[in-house]
Amino acid sequence: MNNTDPKNFALVGAAGFIAPRHLKAIKETKNNLVAALDKFDSVGIMDSFFPNADFFVEFERFDRHIDKLRRTGTKVDYVSICSPNYLHDSHIRFALRNQADAICEKPLVLNPWNIDGLGEMEKETGKKVFNIFQLRLHQSIIDLKEKIEKGPKDKIYDIDLTYITSRGNWYYTSWKGDMSKSGGVATNIGVHFFDMLSWIFGEVKENIVHVSQPDKSAGFMMLKRARVRWFLSIDYHDIPEEIRAKSQRTFRSITVDNDEFEFSEGFADLHTKTYEHILSGNGFGLLEAKNAIETVFAIRNANPVGLKGDYHPFCKNVK
Repeated sequence: MNNTDPKNFALVGAAGFIAPRHLKAIKETKNNLVAALDKFDSVGIMDSFFPNADFFVEFERFDRHIDKLRRTGTKVDYVSICSPNYLHDSHIRFALRNQADAICEKPLVLNPWNIDGLGEMEKETGKKVFNIFQLRLHQSIIDLKEKIEKGPKDKIYDIDLTYITSRGNWYYTSWKGDMSKSGGVATNIGVHFFDMLSWIFGEVKENIVHVSQPDKSAGFMMLKRARVRWFLSIDYHDIPEEIRAKSQRTFRSITVDNDEFEFSEGFADLHTKTYEHILSGNGFGLLEAKNAIETVFAIRNANPVGLKGDYHPFCKNVK
């Protein structure tokens, strides 16, 4: 098979929120989805992309099918993983064991040592693990990185990161509301922001948590070239009143030295760009993912210090 031939994909987590972006990316890169898995069967979305793909609700039958395809000459080249966070490590291992590269949603894994284990499996199998860090492919963020790199080398920037994406009661009943399965708010909705900030401003030097609750988390992070105050929440009441008055349920803001950094547009095709990046021989692998995983692991296991030091202004309203 040469590089221009369509690749065969399998997808784990077909009923999830993020799965349609992966289906679209596989389709738009002119590749094939041969099989998909989800224990929930509400996957009619597949008809819009790959109606002929085989679908399974039991992992054991899916596993047997992928093995059969490999043995009969229809090898799966990539496994796209959109399953709950705590299952990522297992499903990546499944892909590597079946001689397929893995393309996994963030967070890649929940614990830093899982990355070390996957590194060993990469060496054993010769296959690769790729993480979805689509913000690194967002043009506004690429432009900001270039601007910082061209700026004064000794300058330390002041950054406020605020991301509130309100969720209903269902969230707490689902796996996302279980810290052991999702990694908590900072991991579930913050990991790609922390990756993006450290990608631009350098490694984490200090990591302090001011607030840690089931529905919100906040802290201070000293990066090589930035001081970051961050606030992440799924609580609708944390959204500024003027935003709620517009019936909006999400608020996202990043300021760099008090200037608003605008990147609300340009998200529609980032998964497709990520797939193109991977298929062209690039992609963000285990080493790129490790810093963000270490960061959110530290946040998850920190003892909150309360409202001391340089904390995010939104912390004042936390009860």
